[in-house]
Amino acid sequence: MSAFFFVNLDANPIKLIEVQKDIFQKIEEAGKPDFGDILTRSFEFFKLVWQEGLVHALITMVLMLPVMITIYVPYVAFFFSAGAFNNYNHDGEYYSQEYMEPDFLLYLPWIILFGAVVFVLIFIAQAVALAITAHFFKVCKKIDTGKPQDVGGYFYYLKHGNFKKMFLLALASFGIALAATLLCYFPLFYVMVPLQLLVVIFVFNEDLSVSEIIKASFKLGHKFWLIIFGLIIVSSLIAQLGILLCFVGVFITAYFVHIPIYFVYKDTIGFNDDPLVVEPHSKSSNQ
Repeated sequence: MSAFFFVNLDANPIKLIEVQKDIFQKIEEAGKPDFGDILTRSFEFFKLVWQEGLVHALITMVLMLPVMITIYVPYVAFFFSAGAFNNYNHDGEYYSQEYMEPDFLLYLPWIILFGAVVFVLIFIAQAVALAITAHFFKVCKKIDTGKPQDVGGYFYYLKHGNFKKMFLLALASFGIALAATLLCYFPLFYVMVPLQLLVVIFVFNEDLSVSEIIKASFKLGHKFWLIIFGLIIVSSLIAQLGILLCFVGVFITAYFVHIPIYFVYKDTIGFNDDPLVVEPHSKSSNQ
C-alpha cells in the first residue's frame, strides 16, 4: 500500500515526500551506534537534565492521578453498591459481612459502559504521557546544542494540533504490543525496541504521518536491534535505582531511560538544522 494513503491532506505533499526520503535514506546509511559511548554520554548528560526529567516525571504523575481516580473509584464503589460485602439470611436480616460475588449480569450494561470509558481514558492518558515525553526530547536537544530553553511549554505537543497524532501513536503502540503478546510473548521483545523509538522520531520529524513514524521506527530498530535493546534494558534498570532513595528518588531517575534513545537518534539519523552539536562534557567544562 502506498504511503500517501496516510498523508495528511492539509500538509504540503512535496515537503512530506522530501522528509520521508531523507529519514529513510539516513537510516539506511546510518553507522552503527557505540553501546558504551552512548551509555557514558547518557550518564554525563543526565547531570545536565535531571532537573528537567524530574519536572516532567512529576507533571506526568499529577496528570495521571485524576485518570487513576476516575477508573478505580467507580470500580471500588461498584462492589460496595452491588452488595459484595453484605450477606443476609432468608428473612432479610443482616447477619454477617462475608464476601459475596455480585450478580454481574444484572450490571452488565454499566460494566460495558464503564469498560468503554476506561478504554478511552487509558489512551488519552497515554497520549498525554507521550506528549510530555516528546517535550523532554525537545528540551534534551536544546540543552545538548546549547540553545536557550523556553520557559514552560510542557504541553507544547498537546496545544499545537498534535494530540490526534499522539493518540494514534498510543493506539498503534497498544495494538502492536497486544499482537506481539498474543504471539507467545517472544515477539514483544522485538517490538519493544521500535516502540521506544516512536516518540523521538516524531519529535524531530513532525511532518511524518503516523504510519511513516512507525515504519521509520521499525526500520531503525531492526537495523540496530541488539544495541538499542541492550541500552533499553540497562537504562531501565538504572531508572529504577531511585527506588532505593525512599521511593521518591524514582522520580529523579525515571526519565534516564529516554536519554540513551535520544543519543541513538542523534548518532544514527541526526538533526538537519544542527550539524554541530555541543557534547555534554564540553558544555559542563566551560561552566
